[in-house]
Amino acid sequence: MTRYRRYWLAAVWTLGAVRLVPAAEKPAEAKPEVAALPEVVVTALRSETALAEVPGAVQVVDRDALQATAPRTTPDALRGLPSVMVQKTGYGQGSPYLRGFTGFRTLMLVDGIRLNNSTFRDGPNQYWNTVDPWAVDRYEMVLGPASVLYGSDAVGGAVNALALAPPAWSGQPAYERTVACRGATADESIQARAGIRARVTEQLGVVAGCTWKKFNDVRGGDDVGRQRHTGYDETDWDLRADYDFNERTALTLAHQQVAQDDAWRTHKTFYGIAWEGLKAGDDQVHSYDQGRDLTYLRLAAADLHGPVSAYNLTLSRQAQEEDLYRLRADSRRDETGFDVTTWGVTLALESESAFGHWVYGVDYYRDEVDSYGRHYAADGALSKTDVQGPVADDAAYDLAGAFLQDTVPLFREALELTPGIRYTYARLDADRALDPARGEAVARQEDWHSVVGSLRALAPLGAARRHAVYAGVAQGFRAPNLSDLTRLDSARSTEIETPVDNLDPERFVSTEMGARFQGERLTAELAAYYTWIEDMIVRAPTGAVVDDLDEVTKKNAGNGYVTGVELTLGYQLAADWHVRLEGSWMDGKVDAYPTSDPVEVRDYLSRLMPLTGEAAVRWQPAGEAFWLETVVDAAEKADRLSADDERDTQRIPPGGTPGYAVLTLRGGITVAEALQLTLALENVTDEDYRIHGSGVNEPGRNLVVQAAWTF
Repeated sequence: MTRYRRYWLAAVWTLGAVRLVPAAEKPAEAKPEVAALPEVVVTALRSETALAEVPGAVQVVDRDALQATAPRTTPDALRGLPSVMVQKTGYGQGSPYLRGFTGFRTLMLVDGIRLNNSTFRDGPNQYWNTVDPWAVDRYEMVLGPASVLYGSDAVGGAVNALALAPPAWSGQPAYERTVACRGATADESIQARAGIRARVTEQLGVVAGCTWKKFNDVRGGDDVGRQRHTGYDETDWDLRADYDFNERTALTLAHQQVAQDDAWRTHKTFYGIAWEGLKAGDDQVHSYDQGRDLTYLRLAAADLHGPVSAYNLTLSRQAQEEDLYRLRADSRRDETGFDVTTWGVTLALESESAFGHWVYGVDYYRDEVDSYGRHYAADGALSKTDVQGPVADDAAYDLAGAFLQDTVPLFREALELTPGIRYTYARLDADRALDPARGEAVARQEDWHSVVGSLRALAPLGAARRHAVYAGVAQGFRAPNLSDLTRLDSARSTEIETPVDNLDPERFVSTEMGARFQGERLTAELAAYYTWIEDMIVRAPTGAVVDDLDEVTKKNAGNGYVTGVELTLGYQLAADWHVRLEGSWMDGKVDAYPTSDPVEVRDYLSRLMPLTGEAAVRWQPAGEAFWLETVVDAAEKADRLSADDERDTQRIPPGGTPGYAVLTLRGGITVAEALQLTLALENVTDEDYRIHGSGVNEPGRNLVVQAAWTF
């Protein structure tokens, strides 16, 4: 406790000693606060709903918060929120854990369109990093199963990245141009953004932007120093046009594109660090190129008269590509990867009736997958062409569903019940999948059906409905995908995953209870949850060795649970001072096969989040355009390890990931109504630390400067 006490004293002393010259405008909030309950969210109930009226745990990170906290990536934008652990396999590869789950058990949406596809793999992956935070207006996060509304994968939670929209019509054309940049010293990085939001006519609005990012090798704390081959490059651009037929109906055409170059998984190479007993890999190079582009057309209407009060019809095409370049220790070279084109259509409708507010609709996504694998000898000659790449080649995956949800006020709106149900059909067709027993290509066809439901309740308290209690039970599920059934690729540090037959869908049942309080000075939210896990697909060692790696395969063996508590407190100490505290505790175990023996053992959930918290003291003089904030992020030692964690010696130190307490000082100011500046000194004491399960340490002492000029 001595080290934690030292950080708190330093935080209070520093905050009291620093002053900035005031300007004239109120600055952005540094982080979403519980006090912002009147905000309207759309993701939680797939309908515009006041945050105070949502019967479950929801978090919002808006544009002001993104300016104030200056996150480097989309995963970093969620860091510090309760029950969120942002694991980073590489510096360009962030994968948030939500209530104990990540990878294909969490769902990422971009403007309501699934980012997830059938190639998403178990454990952490890099795909959330392909969403550019500069093009995002706000993130809405629903914790816990959201499968009724969003289908497969929404087990730990769902995050919706809502893009920047054109300004509203004010009686004349309006043009809002923005030039922004972010620089940081720990990775000697620079990000630059140029964009425009315009209302050209009363009917036509446009948004356009381009972002360029250059990350150099990141420097860890005092002992680790520069972590070689952790930098990468990225370019992003986005374009959107909205045409308003009238005040109720609008047509949107949008496109987003991102390209990441040379993002290494450094821990798999001999450049991996030896911090706290970690073992480096033996590859010379292990580098990914990543690309994503999304185009969609959306027709939406609201406040309609008649049986349908609102509707949203979206047609989308999303292409994601992944290419791995691996140079082994003996100079043999592997080039593997895949391209996925996903066609989607969703129709969501709303209706008002004597029986409540109905949200219902259908959605359909089809993945078309090409996959390749080529291997070269040390002299550069082609030595082998694989039957498939990381997943089956010439493959298709269909995911279709229909959902229905009703919100019913009872007892003169003293209680609101929200029941819901979804039917899902999934089908896999693969023309070229490896049969590991025969070593040749075979065709694979499988399909699955699933019905899940949920029931949530909200009881507002007080005449002003400022307080509420809520509870609910919800089923989650995940259909087996191409990655489960056909993956031939590296898994953890020294493992290779091979294809398998006959897997069933994973099923989850989660209960949740919570309470919100919003007083004049104190705001608070407390939530507790318990999730039963059934038939979770887990990796199991076979005892065989394939290409110098330990072979693992998949089984529906994971029965278990995950449970936790989340707390958010905010207190207005005085007119100028505000204190915020957020924290979460989690526990979970699941049945697994920790060895090649057919013996089932109940083990910890992999990469179980340790006790984690964030505390902040904020000073903002009333009516002034500047603010200062001191933040301490802390986590206990992550020593509740699964057998898989213990084998992952390149990312998890022996005995577990050390705990940490990291101090950050930040402030912001608005100058002449047009220029927003944010200055942060992160990791003031230059600690060496990493988020549990990561393959790279977090930055050491890091000066971050972000500026956005709007004119």
